[in-house]
Amino acid sequence: MTLSPLDDYPVHQAPEVMRHVTTSDRNFYDRYYFNVHPCSDEMMMLIGIGQYPNLGVMDAFALVRRGPAHKVVRASRELGADRMNTTVGPFRVEVLEGLKRLRVVLDENDPAAREHGLAFDLTWEGSVPATLEAPHYLRWQERVVFDSRRIAQTGRWTGTITVDGETIDVTPDHWWGSRDRSWGIRPVGEPEPPGIQVNNAGTFYWLYTPMQFEDHSILCIIQEDEKGRRVLEEATRVWPDREPEYLGRPEYIPVYAEGTRDVITATLRFAPPGGEAFEVRATPILPVHLMVGTGYGLEPDWKHGMYQGPDLKVQGVAYDTRKPDDAARMWGMVDAVGRYEYADGAQPTDVTTGYGLYEYWALGPHPSFPE
Repeated sequence: MTLSPLDDYPVHQAPEVMRHVTTSDRNFYDRYYFNVHPCSDEMMMLIGIGQYPNLGVMDAFALVRRGPAHKVVRASRELGADRMNTTVGPFRVEVLEGLKRLRVVLDENDPAAREHGLAFDLTWEGSVPATLEAPHYLRWQERVVFDSRRIAQTGRWTGTITVDGETIDVTPDHWWGSRDRSWGIRPVGEPEPPGIQVNNAGTFYWLYTPMQFEDHSILCIIQEDEKGRRVLEEATRVWPDREPEYLGRPEYIPVYAEGTRDVITATLRFAPPGGEAFEVRATPILPVHLMVGTGYGLEPDWKHGMYQGPDLKVQGVAYDTRKPDDAARMWGMVDAVGRYEYADGAQPTDVTTGYGLYEYWALGPHPSFPE
């Protein structure tokens, strides 16, 4: 049966049922991503729920970093015909008001949630309008590896999070975050034979900083290749009640811990056309290794879009970063709580402080790292 309830709505954009996308590329995906933090280094939670129509899979994860603990709950099932069904075992997402309010749940009554010591019932409300980012397109050798679009938004959270039996009240005055909705083509599923891709430099030099202040947000994204050429860039200042402001070509100057590629602080420079140039000082205050346990590619037996069999599968993994073996696993993309500061007034002492995601990865050769 290829029909689903969504086929009864006038939303088709191709002579196909809604179950089927217009490309046969196995790597097509459609995903929600959220982060939750209390504007401090106390805790951060990352949540993802994705569909992979050409692989016939839907999966979800939640990762919480609290103190030295790195805890993940993840689930996978066959996608089926109904793409409006956003439930994956104990996980679900509900769109309460499109582009504004959503509810995200890891059901505390589910045996898996109790077994793995994590549950939440959270309502998201955007603090600025959802913003469509620039297209992300990248061809390596002969293969289109990225061809996707993304909606970005900052906002605030209400609800509860339960970690190992302790329930935390989440209130919007204290708990902020950002979310994105992305869809298109990017590497997912089981590994493919690399073919000519084996000749790629393997660089992924990346910065993504949706930062939130009391009355506005700044959305910045940068990707460069192994020669330092821009693959993707955008910088926008967004308010709740007026047109967004284009901030020109963003410049990124990170400072790394000696002998590593771990960012300890960074300067972001913006020069809006016709406006005053300014700098934002960014400080990652709680690093969370997004790729560890969540399906982004490090574990051979659990990847986004990887078929886990005909039955629902729910798993939990936990690490203690105080243990050397567990700490050594913390590798790959970092989604940190970031503190952001910049002069936003008539006087240099008028400093605006905000918080948000500081996501970065500096993999492979790049001019910043001369051999």
